[in-house]
Amino acid sequence: MDLALDAQQRTFISVAEVWVPSGDKLVLESGNYGGLNAFAAASGKESFAMGEGLPGKAWAEARPVVLKEFDGSYFKRTEAAKAVGLTAAVAIPVFAGDDLKAVLVVICSDDDERIGAIEVWKEKDDLLMLDDGYYGAAKHFEWVSQHTHFPRGQGLPGGVLAADTPMLMRDLGSGYKFIRSESAGKAGLTTGLGLPVPVPGDDDFVLTLLSARGTPIARRFEIWDARAAKVGKAGGAVLIDGICAREGALWDEDKTRRVSAWQGLIGRVLGTGIPVVESGNVPGLAGYDSLVALPIHSDNELSHVVAWYC
Repeated sequence: MDLALDAQQRTFISVAEVWVPSGDKLVLESGNYGGLNAFAAASGKESFAMGEGLPGKAWAEARPVVLKEFDGSYFKRTEAAKAVGLTAAVAIPVFAGDDLKAVLVVICSDDDERIGAIEVWKEKDDLLMLDDGYYGAAKHFEWVSQHTHFPRGQGLPGGVLAADTPMLMRDLGSGYKFIRSESAGKAGLTTGLGLPVPVPGDDDFVLTLLSARGTPIARRFEIWDARAAKVGKAGGAVLIDGICAREGALWDEDKTRRVSAWQGLIGRVLGTGIPVVESGNVPGLAGYDSLVALPIHSDNELSHVVAWYC
């Protein structure tokens, strides 16, 4: 697969932000607004009670929430978003058991060229069904996804559910493991990242991020494993998979990459248990413009960190 990408390409996600509990509200912890300064200023003045706005809804309902239109919705920053061309968003709650650690919100712009997918799959009757998703201009792929379901262990969502671990899948348009390969190939989708979204209660959710060549979700993906069985008494996390537009595969079983808690940006996630969004001239970005690093907790313990760089 040709992973060469133009450094000036627009990405599928325009804004990423982290909201954390403070008393009975969610307040802004960090964000990357990609130069959308007016929207950044409006966001910095906001806070969300449980059930209020998009972050508050993800908190109250304890599930990932997709919002494909802001007009007439519960989105609190509609006017500020409309002024800079932002049109859709996905909120991903980060729970450790019953404790909400944070809500990651990613916001997209809609036009005829932006193609990608952010999907939320929910298990029902031993099948993963599409709960909701945002696809930009990939309308046919959206239709196919709405009419596709996955048994446990099948496809990217089913594989994540069965293994209870994040997974990277390459060559979506030609890979036999990707059930929707034909429509993915037509849409230009190339790389998929799937991850479990643990929430209180009995519901199982899987989030998939599908990246296209023209408007990629990211130029580099990493999956770090922090489970004790993997890292032993040394703690920290080890890189178990990764792919980079510039470097190709990042993971080498003969050269284990490890980070400790509080070591660099991934280590900060390990230390705090909350997502990190960074941009600009920050150590640890490896020459990229921005980073989103998202923790996954299992049985109240941080088990994985997934990261994507733009």
